[in-house]
Amino acid sequence: MKSTQKIIPSLSSNSVYLGLLLALVGGFLDAYTFISRDGVFANAQTGNLVLLAINLSYGNWKNAIDYILPIIAFILGVLVAETVKRPRLREFLYSYRRSILLLECAVLILVGLLPSSVPNLVITVCISFVSSLQISTFTHLDKWAYNSTMTTGNIRIASQAAYTAFINHDKEAKTKFKEFLVIILSFSFGALFGSFATRYIGNQSVWIAAGVLLIAIILYHKDKGYFRKNYVKWYKKRA
Repeated sequence: MKSTQKIIPSLSSNSVYLGLLLALVGGFLDAYTFISRDGVFANAQTGNLVLLAINLSYGNWKNAIDYILPIIAFILGVLVAETVKRPRLREFLYSYRRSILLLECAVLILVGLLPSSVPNLVITVCISFVSSLQISTFTHLDKWAYNSTMTTGNIRIASQAAYTAFINHDKEAKTKFKEFLVIILSFSFGALFGSFATRYIGNQSVWIAAGVLLIAIILYHKDKGYFRKNYVKWYKKRA
């Protein structure tokens, strides 16, 4: 049994490899919404709160709605992610994390099918929902908390880890720095790739992000043991 388990590698929900893919998607979606939807960052809600406050201060109630709805969508994503973690649903879904990845993928495919004439707010709301699902479900890189769709906190953590590794010669801090650096670089590459893809492909470029999530789904499926168990059955039959 042990020998067969080594044949097909697994990928855990908090592995660096899965985190790399999710960060890639996070950076891609930020570039996608910024370029195709008039300079909007749909992943982070800090900007929406600031712009909401600014519009309220000027009495622009109509414009304020444009920033309220993405925040509501983000909150809804958190609620959905927490709901699927409930024991009964977890048992029904087999893997709630995989189900979240499937939902993210489905929403992004739908976004790519929408025509350019669809209001920016609709797209922003959808991307905010996807971002929230991902943030709320995949919260740890190795044993440390991280964020796969926003990078400010990751930069802070990487900087602190680099300082500790250099000053105290801490091996764990060195590992932490390396892992977070990988996530930061992946996010940056996702934004770069998303920028080129959106400019040359257009709105349908979001399907690339959906494709990356599909890869993550397959890899996470391996981690749940489905492929491995079936391989073991096949291996035993042959033996």
